[in-house]
Amino acid sequence: MSKTLILIPSRMSATRLPGKPLLKINNLPIILHVCERAKKANIGDVVVATQDREILEEVEKNGCKAVLTSGQHKTGTDRIFECFQKLKINDIDYIINLQGDEPAINHDDIINLNNFMIDNNSDIGTLASEVKDNKMFTNENVVKVLTKEKLNSNNFPIALNFTRKNLSKNNQNIYHHIGMYAYKVDILEKVVNLHRTKNEIENRLEQLRVLDNGMKINVALAKSSPIGVDTKEDYLAIKKIMEYKF
Repeated sequence: MSKTLILIPSRMSATRLPGKPLLKINNLPIILHVCERAKKANIGDVVVATQDREILEEVEKNGCKAVLTSGQHKTGTDRIFECFQKLKINDIDYIINLQGDEPAINHDDIINLNNFMIDNNSDIGTLASEVKDNKMFTNENVVKVLTKEKLNSNNFPIALNFTRKNLSKNNQNIYHHIGMYAYKVDILEKVVNLHRTKNEIENRLEQLRVLDNGMKINVALAKSSPIGVDTKEDYLAIKKIMEYKF
C-alpha cells in the first residue's frame, strides 16, 4: 500500500503580506487552519517546513509537527525537500506539497489528488478548478493551466502550460491552477536538483521548470477554488467568509 506524507512550506517573510502564517481566523493562525485541513484528509502524517522559529513554536504548541529549515531556499519545493531529508523517513512513496496560505483548502481535494496519483502511477500531479469569473482570464495574479483534455471528475490529463498572462476565454481547456502538488519521492528529488529555467524565472512559476525539462504534470479537477492569502485584502476576504460560516 502506497504511503503519503503531507508537507506544508511556510515563512514569515512574504513580500506582500509579512507574517501572514500567524494571522488569525477564528482565533487560529492561518498555518494551523491548513494543518487541520491536511490532517482531516487522513492520508498520512502532516509536517510544516519553516525557516521561522515563531511558526515552529506556534505549530508545535498546537499539537502539530514542524521542522526548522534553511532561510536560503528560493522555492517552497526546495524547502519541503530539505524537511523530508531531515525527517529521515524511508517508507514514503508520495509527498504532497500543500501551500501554507490556503486556510480554506478542501480536504476532499487533497484526498482526490492523492488517489489519482496512486491509481495512475503518476510522477507529478496538481489541481485546477473551473474558472467561474471571466475576470480571472485577464488577471495576471491568477495562474492558469491549459490541459490536453477537458477536465472532469474522473480524468487526470497532462498539463500543456501554466501562465499568468491574459488569456481569451475562448481558448480550450483553461482552468484556475491551485498550487498543491503531489510527487513521487524520487521525482521530487530530481526536480529540486534541476537548474531554474529562464521561462520559470521570467514568469515566476516554478512548475515551468518541470515542463521545460520534458517532465509531465497531471491535473485533477478540484471541487472548490480556495482563496490564497497573498495580500491584506485576501486575508480580510477569507477571514470574513470563514468566520461567517462559523
